[in-house]
Amino acid sequence: AMLDPDRGLSLTIARVVQRLQGSSLHSQLERQARVSLHKPEIKLESLKEDIKDFLKTSGWEKKLQNAVYSELNVFPSPCHPAAPPEHIKEPLAYMRKAQGSWEKRILKSLNSMCTELNIPLAQKRPVNEQKELLNKWNEMGTDEPDLSLFRPVYAPKDFLEVLMNLRNPNYDNGEQPSFRNHLGLIQVPLKVKDIPELKEDFSELGLNIGQLGIDDSAQVPPEFFENEHVRIGQKVLAEQDSAAAQQYVRQGCPTALRADLWALILNISNQPEDILYYEQLKSNVIQHDLLVDSLIYKDVKLTASNDDYYFVFEDYLYQVLLCFSRDTSVLEHFTYSSATPPKSYIRGKLGMEEYAVFYPPNVNYNSFILSVAPLCFLYHEPSKLYQIFREMYVRFFFRLHSISSHPSGIVSLCLLFETLLQTHLPQLFYHLREIGAQPLRISFKWMVRAFSGYLATDQLLLLWDRILGYNSLEVLAVLAAAVFAFRAVNLMEVTSLAAAEAVLADLSTLKVMPLLQIFLFATVT
Repeated sequence: AMLDPDRGLSLTIARVVQRLQGSSLHSQLERQARVSLHKPEIKLESLKEDIKDFLKTSGWEKKLQNAVYSELNVFPSPCHPAAPPEHIKEPLAYMRKAQGSWEKRILKSLNSMCTELNIPLAQKRPVNEQKELLNKWNEMGTDEPDLSLFRPVYAPKDFLEVLMNLRNPNYDNGEQPSFRNHLGLIQVPLKVKDIPELKEDFSELGLNIGQLGIDDSAQVPPEFFENEHVRIGQKVLAEQDSAAAQQYVRQGCPTALRADLWALILNISNQPEDILYYEQLKSNVIQHDLLVDSLIYKDVKLTASNDDYYFVFEDYLYQVLLCFSRDTSVLEHFTYSSATPPKSYIRGKLGMEEYAVFYPPNVNYNSFILSVAPLCFLYHEPSKLYQIFREMYVRFFFRLHSISSHPSGIVSLCLLFETLLQTHLPQLFYHLREIGAQPLRISFKWMVRAFSGYLATDQLLLLWDRILGYNSLEVLAVLAAAVFAFRAVNLMEVTSLAAAEAVLADLSTLKVMPLLQIFLFATVT
């Protein structure tokens, strides 16, 4: 149900106020206001205005603005007050149902693993094991436990299979003329953007605008643009304004400023209480042994040891993911995610709420690992690295692992990718479809992992700059289509899925920005 704009605005304001009231920022602001009362420039007769001025000049107003901006970026716009809570999670009933049965399937797989291996989902570690883990916290990678019996809970292709079987029960696809022509694997009628709309949304990627990641732009000599861009970036950081930083990174981040700019956009400042929170998660890891620990371990070993870029970060990966699996603050995002966190109980305590352990609903740690690893290039302090990853997850990455109708959700991205190909490269699309190499079967894993593990790291970070800059994952689908366009000549010659996969097996030499620019702004529409 649509709201009139004023009503919507007042609901949004009420929600943001309510969310900030319990925050540490709120108590810090109160403390600062009290401190200011002792300052000579604060007069009783103009108390309210003077305190406001003081908060402005001392930088606290900016912090408050960033916190509000952060809330508005993460939470969806308010529903009608009469709408039931599940509508906030996901407005379409058939999507909610599909997500529910997918979660059941994952939990069943976890539970059957517990039964087969006779291991509980959660148990307290014996004291000697706790000590041992604490001592080797920074070098967990040296361990070689036998994990041959643990199997991944699901692979990307299992998830794709579920998405391919989604249908809207309200009508037969044949009834909607515009959709009848869609010949891809995704068969649900969601509205996705066409190239003119994408051009408008991503206007800062235009051909005549300076970009980091484009070496030979005719309009702007790259070194001139770079020097000027760095200067503006330093100014944005000095201003400490999240909204300005978000606008700025649409043209790419200078390497030296990226870590600070991303932290500013995500409103992460690594305060003492954040470091303390991280330490609490760590002590929870040390005290409790969860089944997922072994799954994380196995996935990190497989992923990091097969990747020359990431194996150096193996210990960071364990630390972040083990803490993440214990973090109940992540549960907040389930109010606006179609997913629901599964719950299990410590052995022997079934049904006793204080012994409940919530599982991160997505136990596809392989994709998690690939979304933490690139951040290790930017952040070397574990609690900061952890907070950045968590914020990236609750803003963006969770959408790649849950079934929803959100424009940045994986279903919409798959549909956007297929629609772009079918519309702008019809010959290629039909050819691949005819030989049984549906393009989505190849590109799905790229999108589900946000291209991590496929692109060279410098290129991946330039791509993620744009995800943060536009607060959207749609650029993943556009890039996936652009890769097919770039390799179209070779793909037209293949006669099997295996051959098509071979043509697209190595993306490590690709340059992201020129591909996106050419596809969006040089494709004839």
